[in-house]
Amino acid sequence: MVTAAVRPKGFWLLGVALRSRKAGAMLAFGFSSGLPFALLIGTLTAWLGEAHINLATIGLLSWIGLASAFKFLWSPAVDRLRLPGVGRLGRRKGWIVTCQAVIVAALLGLVATDPRVAIGQFALFAFLGALASATQDIAIDAWRIDAADAATPVEVLSAVYQLGFRTASIVGGAFALHLAVSMSWPAVYAVMAALMGAALLIGLAAPDTPTPPDAAAVEAGELDERTRGIALAVVGVCWGWAIVTLIGFMASVLATPPAGAKPPSTAEFLKFYGPLIVAATVLAPLGVAAVLNVLRARRAAPTARVVAAGGSHGGLRRAADHLYRALVAPLTELVGRLGWGVLFVIALILSYPFCYNVWASFAYPFYLDYMHYTKDEVAFASKVFGIIMSMTGIALGGTLFLKLGRFPTVLLGAALPIFGNFVYADLADGAVHIDAVLGALGLDRLAAWAGSDLRMARLLLTIAYENVSTGLAGAAFVAYVSSIVSKKFPAVQYALLSSLTFLIGSLGRGIAGEMIDRYSYAPVFRWTAAAGLVAIAFVLLEWWRAAWAAPTVEAGDTGERA
Repeated sequence: MVTAAVRPKGFWLLGVALRSRKAGAMLAFGFSSGLPFALLIGTLTAWLGEAHINLATIGLLSWIGLASAFKFLWSPAVDRLRLPGVGRLGRRKGWIVTCQAVIVAALLGLVATDPRVAIGQFALFAFLGALASATQDIAIDAWRIDAADAATPVEVLSAVYQLGFRTASIVGGAFALHLAVSMSWPAVYAVMAALMGAALLIGLAAPDTPTPPDAAAVEAGELDERTRGIALAVVGVCWGWAIVTLIGFMASVLATPPAGAKPPSTAEFLKFYGPLIVAATVLAPLGVAAVLNVLRARRAAPTARVVAAGGSHGGLRRAADHLYRALVAPLTELVGRLGWGVLFVIALILSYPFCYNVWASFAYPFYLDYMHYTKDEVAFASKVFGIIMSMTGIALGGTLFLKLGRFPTVLLGAALPIFGNFVYADLADGAVHIDAVLGALGLDRLAAWAGSDLRMARLLLTIAYENVSTGLAGAAFVAYVSSIVSKKFPAVQYALLSSLTFLIGSLGRGIAGEMIDRYSYAPVFRWTAAAGLVAIAFVLLEWWRAAWAAPTVEAGDTGERA
């Protein structure tokens, strides 16, 4: 019998959610956030693989995940604007419910579209769903912070949100795959759209949150309006060009090419445009931030007065001020605090998760089409057993952080996933070394005793190592990035830095799909493992930089200085 003092955390959180209206709404919001992520970023690839869509196209479609990478660009609008009509539900709820309705419509659009004959239209509905999902996440994160109070503190709401998100991951992954055994994929996504609709109805009943007072649009000591406007325009043009370029290339690939014409190559596109996109979205904004810091230090431009957001400024000027504070000011603070060290930080963030993130969109095609596992086998191994292993890795990462310290754990997190890629390469090549490990540990006999077979034991061992190692790496990565951001701009700086992983991972998947089509899985696993060596090098460089840096100046080990 489980007593109240030792009851499992999941059941305790569920009890909190059932007793508290806010926590119950947070549980539903977590579910509605996790479901489209599982369906559009993961399970959709199983549908496309079964429809015999080539891996290059599947890799390109993973670029819809860039909506999460760039969501900080429109986060000021979501934060400040109240939607007409549904705005009476509340500033946050109006956005949440509207986005949920768009997600339902996008899922039904996928249901009505055959990817084999209309891949462009199919991709458009998927992109619409991803865009609405990213926007919903902005509003849900803000609702969680606004709703927190003494009775339901933000720590409880965050934990309940994770419970809802993880539950949705299982529903949109394992449960969806199980349903696909006995029904068509359009029918599966129709069921998922109905579940999303149910989350929408629960969202309508969620309590409203108080409207916080408007903060100052421009702080004292800031540069003058003209200088801020130029900086915002440069950063906006760079990010805008990158987004338009990526969307334009996706459209050209998914469109039907003229007879006899050579289809566009993702590898050729990224060979030229990939470095330019990284430069436009990362290096150029950092350069602008560095120039602003120099101008501020030299007082080359007059300083601004504090302007209240609700003051006499016109609407356009207030919007520009808020965009500057949301998009440029956090970068300026980060560069000013870290100096040249920001280059090591950005390089580490870009390279750290690449070797294990790049192949995420090809997991289901690999398991189902290449290795010929059944949907039920993959559902259990990947989405039930795999999630348990991921949570084990996360817990291990947190423990090692306390025992070993920050950089030893970050270094371990960079190194272990490299071997996971080699394990997958061995599985693709016939599992000679995996069989040797299973035999040495007696796991093959344990699998036979449990009524399984050697084939399934290979898959479980592979997923166990990969998910434990990436769970540890993910926990180390989140803790490292959290230590870099300042409490002055916590949400925006964290969103900006973490979005870089979506950027490089999504770009990499585009070329990885084409490489798998050309060379098969095992060589690509080994090549992407080499990217982990780059991450190790940057971890060591950042460790060296941090060892010489001044001590942190904020409580909680945040806001590290150069």
